[in-house]
Amino acid sequence: MFVNFRSARSYSKKSAFIVAVLFCLLNTAFAEEKNMVIGGKNGWPVLSRMDGISRGKGKYGYEALMLATNSNGVDEHTDLLLSFESGTSDDRCGNYSISEDRSIMTESKARIGKKSAITRGTGGIRLRGNRNSIFGKEGPCGSFSIDFWLNPSIAENGEVVFSWRSSRTVANYPLYQMITGIFSGNHLEWSFINVFNGYVDNDGEITLSSYRTIVPNQWMHHEISFDENTGLLEYRIDGLLESLVYVTTNSHETGGSIYIPILGVPAEIEIAPKYTGLIDDFRIQREARPETKETKGMDTFNIEGGRFETQPILLSTGAELTGIDALVNMPSQTDIQFYVRSGDNFYDWTDEYPEWIPVKNHRKLENVKGLYFQVAADLLPDGNGKKTPSVTELKIKYKEVPSPLPPFELSAYAGDGEVTLSWPYSVDETVGGYYIFYGDRPGEYLGREAVEGTSPVDAGSVTSVTLTGLKNGKIYYFSVASYSRFDSRIMGELSKETYARPKRK
Repeated sequence: MFVNFRSARSYSKKSAFIVAVLFCLLNTAFAEEKNMVIGGKNGWPVLSRMDGISRGKGKYGYEALMLATNSNGVDEHTDLLLSFESGTSDDRCGNYSISEDRSIMTESKARIGKKSAITRGTGGIRLRGNRNSIFGKEGPCGSFSIDFWLNPSIAENGEVVFSWRSSRTVANYPLYQMITGIFSGNHLEWSFINVFNGYVDNDGEITLSSYRTIVPNQWMHHEISFDENTGLLEYRIDGLLESLVYVTTNSHETGGSIYIPILGVPAEIEIAPKYTGLIDDFRIQREARPETKETKGMDTFNIEGGRFETQPILLSTGAELTGIDALVNMPSQTDIQFYVRSGDNFYDWTDEYPEWIPVKNHRKLENVKGLYFQVAADLLPDGNGKKTPSVTELKIKYKEVPSPLPPFELSAYAGDGEVTLSWPYSVDETVGGYYIFYGDRPGEYLGREAVEGTSPVDAGSVTSVTLTGLKNGKIYYFSVASYSRFDSRIMGELSKETYARPKRK
């Protein structure tokens, strides 16, 4: 007995053939050339890698990927870090709490990151340290460094950038202590009074002043540092040495004993208490400035650039990448270098395998095929580390081998321990053969009983197959799918289902 399932509203054979041909033509015309857009108006998804990359505003106001600024990070030596990126003056280390804050957060002129603080000369940020902080306990403090970015509106005498005032008892006598950073004659002057134990010259005061003039409305990086191993107290601006003193018994690098800094009663530190202008990325470290530290840390962007990589993108078996069209912005002397790679199983991918292939933006690609694709880009700043390129949108262009159409009819004839299936050839010229799916539940083709093999059975390019070794009296459900002549792994949709129940004659 033949069983032929058709929809009650099915077309005539002639109409079905015409529709199938049209569908096939449309499938061939539009399925092969495709593209996928990442970024742009839809924003950027989660990426598998973002090294030295941040998100910002790109072309047409859309979110873009660009180089992250050279902001300080927290490490085991960090005592205090005010980055202002959260919109507050909170210490990222948690060692200091805010006693008073009269600063205002601004995004218009930030030097590092997206935000900085502005003060108006009427009080800045007062912080109290806990027992884990340098200024939150008495005793020797060892090596230290204080660094920050400063952009003064004015540089008048008496403007105070940093202040700490305390006292300690020496031989039953209270000894006043102070560390300040104050403007004097368009120079920033650092003063340490009674901070270094045993140092009594100049009434216990050590002063370091900037050599260069502090220019209003210009960002400059300031760093004051003390090394307990050498006694070197130095002041640098933009990484260049301005002034130094060896806090030793003979005021030289060798041959003398070092005066160690000892702090007295815990007291608050004040940042920009009497200062008008911008301040950014204020940091205190429990270490001296490393001798190997380079001035590239003063660059807006890391001179080595940054890199992002997309997640592996699933397309289809046999897909071929044909190019990328990226919407980019590349200021003078900056660059963006794109890479792609592909494969059928991304679970065994490593940083180096499959190999990354360099590609050019808006250029045609060939022979990049696979089931999964990945795109990467290296963003490189100009030589001064002041400009960043950006990527606003990434259009991935590719070809897919069309999924072939299934046969439009399927008939089943039940015999003794067997079922014979027959169907007409698919109207799709890309068909290379047919897979037969079978099982004992509707839509569940998990059959394993047929002598011809477990489901699905590769029938080749024939239009009739008999499955043997089936159980009499048991109902079986069947469907057929076409596979591509270009790649047998590319399979189309299943045909309509039919069924049959083998029985003895």
